[in-house]
Amino acid sequence: MVRFPILLALAAAGGLAPMPTLAADSAVVVMYHRFGESSLPLTNIHVEQFEAHLDELADSRYSVLPISEILSKLSAREPLPDRAVGISIDDAFLSVYEEAWPRLRDAGMPFTLFVATKALDEGVSGYMTWDQLRELHAAGVSIGSQTHSHPHMPRGSKTQNLEELRVSNERFRAELGAIPDIIAYPYGEYSLAVRDAAKEAGFAFGFGQHSGAIHYLQDMYYLPRFSMNEAYGGLSRFKLAVNALPLPVKDVTPADPLLSDETNPPPFGFTVAEPVARRLSRLSCYEARQGKLKLELLGPRVEVRLGEALAKGRSRVNCTMPARSGRWRWFGMQFYLP
Repeated sequence: MVRFPILLALAAAGGLAPMPTLAADSAVVVMYHRFGESSLPLTNIHVEQFEAHLDELADSRYSVLPISEILSKLSAREPLPDRAVGISIDDAFLSVYEEAWPRLRDAGMPFTLFVATKALDEGVSGYMTWDQLRELHAAGVSIGSQTHSHPHMPRGSKTQNLEELRVSNERFRAELGAIPDIIAYPYGEYSLAVRDAAKEAGFAFGFGQHSGAIHYLQDMYYLPRFSMNEAYGGLSRFKLAVNALPLPVKDVTPADPLLSDETNPPPFGFTVAEPVARRLSRLSCYEARQGKLKLELLGPRVEVRLGEALAKGRSRVNCTMPARSGRWRWFGMQFYLP
């Protein structure tokens, strides 16, 4: 079985800024969907905003790397340059081909495009074609999976999810000659059962849509990304995101972010690794509807007290604390209640 190689080098010589020498154990991945489609502001970024992001990333402080390289190094616990950044785009909308791709190509910046194959098969208006996707792939763009029909995977059975992944993999193999190693779960919705299906289908890594910096302690099948859109794509927020540091956590509870009425609100907690755990007095956690949440600190253990049940659908809790360098440590979690 041929898969897209896990180390992809896009980047023409001289296209990327020099890599800083300071080694790091984390990276940031940013996520986009649409470009210059102002009728859909929740998933769109203004072209002017995107150009400002690329101008910022062209600064020599940053190293824009293929996401596959970032993940391979973190998995092997090999150092990355400080401020390593990966660029991801979901859904293969036509504006990716018309607006984002030319700008990324001219900047010499690699990116990964996550594709749900059904829209391309059916020629849905506003999406790329297979010919256009082949053009990007031939130019070195990394292609990831977003299933076949873009379903709510935690709602589906294992059989249904495996069939989604089987069909999409077959379409990638037929059209591109290989199948992806990386998946982005539709809507960022994830569960332990979804993880098991992704593993069985042969994926090595998976992305959600919760915020945070990637660290080797994390579940490599549920990795964070900072989402960018019109409302949250201003340059100040972009700088905050691409300069983020991880809040290195382990023993996260609940292990499964898929909730039921009986497990809502969830008993959310995590243990912070040393030496970061020594500064937890400055940690704050927030949920969009409930605002700032009450915390109970038990040494390196943090217990987050949700005051009420989370709403149906997707809910996110973000925990942040200032770092000594003027940057922010960040850990996010997305819960899903069908």
